[in-house]
Amino acid sequence: MSIVLITLGGTIAMGGVDRGRPGVVTRLSGADLTAAVPGLAELGVPLDVRDVQAVPSASLTYRQVLDVVDVASTAVAAGASGVVVSQGTDTLEESAFLADLVWSHAAPLVFTGAMRNPTLAGPDGPANLLAAIRVAAASEARGLGVLVVLDDEVHAARWVRKTHSTSTATFASPNTGPLGQVIEGEVRVLVRPQRRDPLPPVDRGRLDATRVALYPVTLDDDGLLLTGVADTHHGLVVAGFGVGHVPAALAPRLGELAGRMPVLLTSRTGAGSVLRQTYGAVGSETDLQRRGLLNGGLLDPYKGRVLLRLLLAAGLHADALVVALARFR
Repeated sequence: MSIVLITLGGTIAMGGVDRGRPGVVTRLSGADLTAAVPGLAELGVPLDVRDVQAVPSASLTYRQVLDVVDVASTAVAAGASGVVVSQGTDTLEESAFLADLVWSHAAPLVFTGAMRNPTLAGPDGPANLLAAIRVAAASEARGLGVLVVLDDEVHAARWVRKTHSTSTATFASPNTGPLGQVIEGEVRVLVRPQRRDPLPPVDRGRLDATRVALYPVTLDDDGLLLTGVADTHHGLVVAGFGVGHVPAALAPRLGELAGRMPVLLTSRTGAGSVLRQTYGAVGSETDLQRRGLLNGGLLDPYKGRVLLRLLLAAGLHADALVVALARFR
């Protein structure tokens, strides 16, 4: 049994300061990270550390995340029992979800990071890394897809959100709660959700060429920022009010766009579902669906954008797109 650790950088690896430049920068290698984890050697789990890219998560691309998935997949095919990816937390919820959409193995792929860098008192990186390695090595975690482990909690990539800018307890799954916890070193999986079949392999060239916009609706929104979006993008995700509402004046413009490209309706609230048939006023979820918008269900806007981009890059449109979206919402 061996675990592969893939390091990408981020707060967990920011251990030094450049002369003349404020703020910490990425300095630590995977070997540096593991050397700072108390109790790691006592686990008795062989660890294969691979420094892939030292890049802030805000600068990660879909292609880079999928390249990491390829490395992880090759490692599992070669006999690794699990893989851990350490990265910055800014985009961790999106990269983990992207990986989950294409991860085809029973072996756990676990994402982790840190909120306090190693130069601060009480850095959480070592504890998070130890917990993530424990989960990746646990038989209980097999078959759960891609997981996110921080603060001794085990979350499904499908549901997890970053909910606070600085708190070490920032990662939560508002709709479901965590799948499990790490308690006194033991991985306790309390919930086993149904696992969706992964999407087929992604054509990287088509993915790079596919653009999906995200539009958060705001009070008294006139939709001016949507001008020309159908000429530059292949799809649109709308982050609507509450259960999927927009100002009445915006509804015709969104309907027009839905006639030209897929428009996915989500909620900007951070939890809960877009409804289907409760409200009927102009700009309501019922009205928008009648105008051609696609119901995003429980998908938050960020995950909705990831999913829609992958589906469009795979060439799905019309009824096939609706069916595929329904599997994940």
